[in-house]
Amino acid sequence: MFETLLVGLDAALRIDTFVWISGGLLLGMLMGSLPGFTTTMGMSILVPISFLVGDPLIGIPFLIGVYKGGIYGGSVPAILISMPGTGASIATVFDGHELTKKGQPRKALEMGLYASVISDLFSDLFTLVMIIPVAAVVLGFGPPEVASVMFLSLVIIAVTSTGPVIKGLIMLCLGVWFGFIGADPFSGTARYTFGTNELYDGFHMIPMLIGLFALPEIFAAVKEGDRTGSSIARFVGDRLRLAEFKKSLRTIFRSTAIGTAIGLVPGLGQPIAAMMGYIAAKNASDTPENFGKGELDGVAGAEAANNAVNGPTMVPLLTLGIPGDAVTALLLGAFMMQGLRPGPTLLETSGEIVFAILIAMVLANILFLMIGYLTIPLFARVVTVKRSLLIPVTIMLAFSGTYLARSNPFDIVTLIGFGLVGIAARTARFDVAPMVMGFILGRELEYTFGQTLALAGNDWVRFAFVERIGMTAVVVATPIIGVLLGARMNRFRQRTLARDQA
Repeated sequence: MFETLLVGLDAALRIDTFVWISGGLLLGMLMGSLPGFTTTMGMSILVPISFLVGDPLIGIPFLIGVYKGGIYGGSVPAILISMPGTGASIATVFDGHELTKKGQPRKALEMGLYASVISDLFSDLFTLVMIIPVAAVVLGFGPPEVASVMFLSLVIIAVTSTGPVIKGLIMLCLGVWFGFIGADPFSGTARYTFGTNELYDGFHMIPMLIGLFALPEIFAAVKEGDRTGSSIARFVGDRLRLAEFKKSLRTIFRSTAIGTAIGLVPGLGQPIAAMMGYIAAKNASDTPENFGKGELDGVAGAEAANNAVNGPTMVPLLTLGIPGDAVTALLLGAFMMQGLRPGPTLLETSGEIVFAILIAMVLANILFLMIGYLTIPLFARVVTVKRSLLIPVTIMLAFSGTYLARSNPFDIVTLIGFGLVGIAARTARFDVAPMVMGFILGRELEYTFGQTLALAGNDWVRFAFVERIGMTAVVVATPIIGVLLGARMNRFRQRTLARDQA
C-alpha cells in the first residue's frame, strides 16, 4: 500500500492537474460568491466538463477545486450583504455581516479564508491517513455488511435532512423508486419503464443531478429577480492582524475537529457543522456576549467547521460508495463517468489514481490560500453582478453539459423532468438530498441484499443470527438510531433558531 501511495504522489505532481484545480477553485469561488447561486448548482453544471477532459487526474481534482472554492466563496455575500452564498455560510452571517457594518469586511473575509484553508488542510490530511485502515477493514466486508451499512446510511440521511423526518422519508422512498426504474439486476426484466426503451437502463445520474440541483436554483433566481448589495459590497477596512489571527487559532482547531467528525457521517453536511462550530466557539469564549456583534471568533468557528467537512466525506464515498451529501453525490457521478467505481475494491483496482486524487486535494490548499488571498477583492465585488446577465449562461451550460455527456437526446428530457420535480419539491419545502441518495444507494442496496439472500440460502435464520450477527444488529438498531438522531437534530435546529431570533 505504501508503494501505491508513492506512485500516487508522483502521479499527483502534474502541472496540468494543478492548472485545472486552480480553474476549479476560481469557478467555485465565483459560484459561491454569487448570491442565490450555490456550490451544488455550480458543480452540477460543471460535472460534464470533468468527463469531457477524459483524464480522472484532471477532471476529478477540477471538481474538488470547485467544491473547496464554492464552500469558501459562499462566505463572501454572507459577510458583505448578509446573504449566504451557500447553506454552509449561514452561521458566518451572524458576525461576518456585523463586521461589515463596522467597516471591517476585509478582516472578516481574510479570517474566513485562513480558517477555511487551515481546516481544509488538516481534514484532508486526516482523510489521507484514514483511508488506508478504513479500506483494509472494508475489504473484509461481504454483501451482508455492505447492505447493512447502506441501509444505515439511508436512514441517517433521511432523518437528518432539512425539515420534518416524514418529508425526508418520503423523498428517500421516491428516490429509491426512481432507482428501481429499468432492468432488474438479477433477471433483466424491465420495471416501471411503461414500454419506453430509453428507460431500460434507468435514468442517467448526471442529467438527474443537474435537473434537481441546477434548474430549481435558476427558477428561483428568475423569480426573485436582480438583488444586489452594491451600496455596501465594498472591500474596505484594515487587514487582519497577526495577533487577531493567533487569538482565533484555538477556535479554528476546535471547529476543524468538529467538522471532521461530522464529515464522516453521511447526511449531516456543512450547514450543521457550521452551526455546531459557531456554537462551540461561543460557549468556549470568555466574552460570549460579543458574538453576533462582530466577533472574529464567530467567523473563524463557522468557516473552519464547514470547510473541515470537505475531506472526510471522501472516506465513505471512496471505501463504500456512499456519498455523504449532494456534492459528494456529484463526485460519485464523476468517478463513475471516469470508469472508477467507488467501493470496497477501489483501492485494490485503482489505488494509484485514488491516492493521486487525495494528494492533489491536500496540495490544492496551497493554491486555495494563494488564489483566495489574491482574488478576495475581485470576488467581493461579484455580489454586485446582475443575475439577469448570469442566468442565460447558466441555462446554456446546464443543457449543453447534459447533452455532451452522452450525446443522448433523452437526457434532455430527463433533465427537464427532474428539474420540474426539484422545483415542486422546493415549493413544497421538501429536501431533494434524500431522494438523490435513495436513487444512488437504493439500486446498490437491492443488489447487495439479493446477494445476501443468495448466500443465506434456505437457512436465513442461522445465517442472520449466528454467522452474521453484526449485520443483524445493524439492521435491527438502524431504525431506532435513525429516529433518535432525527429527533435530536430537530431539537438542535429549533434551539439554534430560537437563539438566533433572540
